[in-house]
Amino acid sequence: MNYFLLGLALLTIFLLGYKSTKNLRKRKIVFNKKNFYTWMNLTKKERYELNKNDSNDYLNRRKGLLNEIREEYKSIAKKNNSKKN
Repeated sequence: MNYFLLGLALLTIFLLGYKSTKNLRKRKIVFNKKNFYTWMNLTKKERYELNKNDSNDYLNRRKGLLNEIREEYKSIAKKNNSKKN
Protein backbone atom coordinates (compact mmCIF):
# COMPACT_ATOMS: atom_id res chain seq x y z
CA MET A 1 0.00 0.00 0.00
CA ASN A 2 2.84 2.37 0.87
CA TYR A 3 4.56 1.68 -2.44
CA PHE A 4 1.35 2.42 -4.29
CA LEU A 5 0.97 5.81 -2.58
CA LEU A 6 4.65 6.59 -3.15
CA GLY A 7 4.34 5.69 -6.84
CA LEU A 8 1.17 7.74 -7.17
CA ALA A 9 2.85 10.74 -5.55
CA LEU A 10 5.90 10.47 -7.82
CA LEU A 11 3.70 10.13 -10.90
CA THR A 12 1.73 13.22 -9.90
CA ILE A 13 4.91 15.24 -9.34
CA PHE A 14 6.30 14.09 -12.69
CA LEU A 15 3.12 15.02 -14.57
CA LEU A 16 2.93 18.44 -12.93
CA GLY A 17 6.59 19.09 -13.75
CA TYR A 18 6.12 18.00 -17.35
CA LYS A 19 3.09 20.26 -17.80
CA SER A 20 4.92 23.31 -16.42
CA THR A 21 7.95 22.75 -18.69
CA LYS A 22 5.60 22.31 -21.64
CA ASN A 23 4.22 25.80 -21.00
CA LEU A 24 7.75 27.19 -20.89
CA ARG A 25 8.47 25.79 -24.34
CA LYS A 26 5.73 27.88 -25.92
CA ARG A 27 7.31 31.00 -27.29
CA LYS A 28 5.57 34.35 -27.22
CA ILE A 29 7.21 36.44 -29.93
CA VAL A 30 5.94 39.82 -30.99
CA PHE A 31 6.65 40.75 -34.58
CA ASN A 32 8.54 44.01 -35.00
CA LYS A 33 11.65 45.35 -36.76
CA LYS A 34 13.99 44.26 -33.96
CA ASN A 35 13.15 40.58 -34.12
CA PHE A 36 12.40 40.17 -37.82
CA TYR A 37 15.04 37.47 -38.28
CA THR A 38 13.78 35.57 -35.24
CA TRP A 39 10.30 35.65 -36.74
CA MET A 40 11.56 34.42 -40.11
CA ASN A 41 13.51 31.58 -38.48
CA LEU A 42 10.29 30.15 -37.07
CA THR A 43 8.62 27.39 -38.99
CA LYS A 44 5.47 28.08 -40.95
CA LYS A 45 3.40 26.23 -38.36
CA GLU A 46 4.90 28.23 -35.47
CA ARG A 47 4.23 31.53 -37.27
CA TYR A 48 0.67 30.41 -37.99
CA GLU A 49 0.09 29.48 -34.33
CA LEU A 50 1.48 32.82 -33.09
CA ASN A 51 -0.65 34.71 -35.58
CA LYS A 52 -3.73 32.71 -34.58
CA ASN A 53 -3.11 33.39 -30.88
CA ASP A 54 -2.66 37.11 -31.54
CA SER A 55 -5.86 37.14 -33.56
CA ASN A 56 -7.78 35.39 -30.77
CA ASP A 57 -6.41 37.81 -28.17
CA TYR A 58 -7.47 40.78 -30.29
CA LEU A 59 -10.93 39.28 -30.83
CA ASN A 60 -11.39 38.69 -27.09
CA ARG A 61 -10.35 42.28 -26.30
CA ARG A 62 -12.87 43.59 -28.84
CA LYS A 63 -15.62 41.38 -27.43
CA GLY A 64 -14.88 42.62 -23.91
CA LEU A 65 -15.02 46.24 -24.99
CA LEU A 66 -18.26 45.65 -26.88
CA ASN A 67 -19.81 44.06 -23.79
CA GLU A 68 -18.75 47.07 -21.69
CA ILE A 69 -20.32 49.44 -24.22
CA ARG A 70 -23.55 47.43 -24.18
CA GLU A 71 -23.70 47.50 -20.38
CA GLU A 72 -23.12 51.26 -20.31
CA TYR A 73 -25.81 51.77 -22.95
CA LYS A 74 -28.26 49.66 -20.95
CA SER A 75 -27.60 51.67 -17.79
CA ILE A 76 -28.01 54.98 -19.67
CA ALA A 77 -31.23 53.75 -21.28
CA LYS A 78 -32.61 52.71 -17.88
CA LYS A 79 -31.80 56.15 -16.43
CA ASN A 80 -33.52 57.89 -19.35
CA ASN A 81 -36.60 55.67 -19.05
CA SER A 82 -36.87 56.30 -15.31
CA LYS A 83 -36.63 60.10 -15.91
CA LYS A 84 -39.45 59.99 -18.49
CA ASN A 85 -41.79 58.11 -16.13
